[in-house]
Amino acid sequence: MTNSFSEFSRAKMFFVIGSNMTEAHPVASTFLKNALLKGAKLIVADPRRHRLVDFADMHLQLKVGSDIALLNALMYVLIDEDLYDKLFVENNTTGFEQLKEIVMTYPPEKVVDICGIDAETIRKTARMLASVKPVMLCYTLGITEHTCGRNNVMSTANLQMLLGNMGVEMGGVNPLRGQNNVQGACDMGALPNVYPGYQAVTDEKMCAKFEQAWETTGMSTKLGLMIPQMMEGLVDGKVRAFYIFGENMANTEPDIHKVEHELASAEFLVVQDIFHNETTRFAHVVLPAAAWSENDGTFTNSERRVNRVRTASQAPGDAKPNWWIFKQIAKRFGHDWASDSGKEIWDNEISALAPSLGGIKYYRIEEDGLQWPCPTVEHPGTTFLHKDGKFTFGLGRFMPAEWTPPAEVPDEEYPLVLSTGRRLYHYHTRTQTGRCEGLNDLLGEETADISFVDADRVGIANGEKIRVKSRRGEVNVTANVTLEVPEGMVWMAFHFREGNANWLTNAAFDPVTLTAEYKACAVRIEKM
Repeated sequence: MTNSFSEFSRAKMFFVIGSNMTEAHPVASTFLKNALLKGAKLIVADPRRHRLVDFADMHLQLKVGSDIALLNALMYVLIDEDLYDKLFVENNTTGFEQLKEIVMTYPPEKVVDICGIDAETIRKTARMLASVKPVMLCYTLGITEHTCGRNNVMSTANLQMLLGNMGVEMGGVNPLRGQNNVQGACDMGALPNVYPGYQAVTDEKMCAKFEQAWETTGMSTKLGLMIPQMMEGLVDGKVRAFYIFGENMANTEPDIHKVEHELASAEFLVVQDIFHNETTRFAHVVLPAAAWSENDGTFTNSERRVNRVRTASQAPGDAKPNWWIFKQIAKRFGHDWASDSGKEIWDNEISALAPSLGGIKYYRIEEDGLQWPCPTVEHPGTTFLHKDGKFTFGLGRFMPAEWTPPAEVPDEEYPLVLSTGRRLYHYHTRTQTGRCEGLNDLLGEETADISFVDADRVGIANGEKIRVKSRRGEVNVTANVTLEVPEGMVWMAFHFREGNANWLTNAAFDPVTLTAEYKACAVRIEKM
């Protein structure tokens, strides 16, 4: 997030696109609703009429995968009607003419068939966005989990720069992270292109810096593999050993049949986790890890805030802290790592090597944590980024994008589009929440959410068992006939093994980020 949750209560307007905050981020949605009670405005752009829409001033019920067409049309209106922030654009950005050249080919009338929203509604929305300053834009995986996910993200940034909503409080582009500590994992370098603190592995100076710190030589300056490449490498032998740390990939990756074949092909597979799950079935070695409440360390949340985590109870049996397990493996490889606690790792290694985290020390995060960048121990942390329009690279760069359809679209054989997400009562593959009887009482099985029109067409009653099929598999689930879902759409989650949406999803990926297109594939529904 460029901005902070504390700003929500003072915000004047929110534009929430591709995010079911009420269920996926209930705490954040509470902050937003509190602002609405104080008079803030809300625009929601989402294919479903989920619960947040009940609080919205406008709901743009766009078709799945049409975000770029909608955003470009909004920017068309802002430029055509001279509603954009010319002063901000002139003084703080570059690439406006290139953006204008693209978006002016997206008049609202042209995108009606693409996104399913009438032209006047698009114009009204653009005028509303321009009438209030600043506007906070929030998105979640409904923006990123597409084959055009990177371009979706760039388009949200284009819109906010055009409106002059960057570098100010109660504005910005605010992705609500999909899992606990996703932000922290990225900050620590759990990506194939960066070291901790987003220092490029392709930079020879960075490589030399970490070689010296880690007392090693010969580190590569080439980009590493991303998850889909790793998985494919298990089959063709390019990847011989695979180490899975805290992820139930047999349930979370698209096209489970494909994933299970890949995991079964691994020559040597290690899984480090707190419980047995669907993925540990494929492991040659399972390393039992301590859970978050059995450990001492840090989490970093969506707003870049580094928080302390303290041990609440001792880990059971042979379970050990994750850092301890990694240290022991390194020792077997001949490396004797000095740090012997979460505090020592952070203070002596992480903050010492990552400039943006340099001022964050354990003694400074005893209370409410600190938000990076925080370069020195005198620095108070950064509540919002790009202050006064001063971007990291100097000028903010407009990155125009053309709309592209999903990799798989409905046809005569599979006439519906499946989109996936999360439900309030469970977390991911239920590795943790599935062990809670109360939550299982509230939600004990998966459903396929369908419209009344599609249910009537096939002769399906609410609560009836139905079959959902794609080109990759089929599942038998209970039909939930609801007004939330528009005609032509099926919505499911991946919390349960039986009825998991990922038996159906398409292993198509964004060409740059290699994020899977969980939000769109073609399916059909049948009576049992």
